[in-house]
Amino acid sequence: MEEFTGLLLPIAFLAVLYLLLIRPQQKRRKQQEHMVRTLEVGDDIVTIGGLHGRVVALTDDSMDIAVDADEDVIMRYERSSLARIVADDVPGDAPEDEPDDDGGDQT
Repeated sequence: MEEFTGLLLPIAFLAVLYLLLIRPQQKRRKQQEHMVRTLEVGDDIVTIGGLHGRVVALTDDSMDIAVDADEDVIMRYERSSLARIVADDVPGDAPEDEPDDDGGDQT
């Protein structure tokens, strides 16, 4: 019985380590892989370096990004450098209701 108690602490430590460190990392990696796979021409993106642009061409391992409105400047990046895809209609970005024009507080 004492041997089992002595093993309980290391086993619990490994379980906590897995739940707090390894599992979330695997989940983030799967999300990143899914995002890279679903990338399409015309998507507005942000790279891991903070560059904002629009995807104009894709290959198996790279993407061409237009970084200005006229698409005169095109840069090639690895697909793995994708940080996020910028959504056109992000919830929460909608304009809030206009305040009342009477200027008084409604408490």
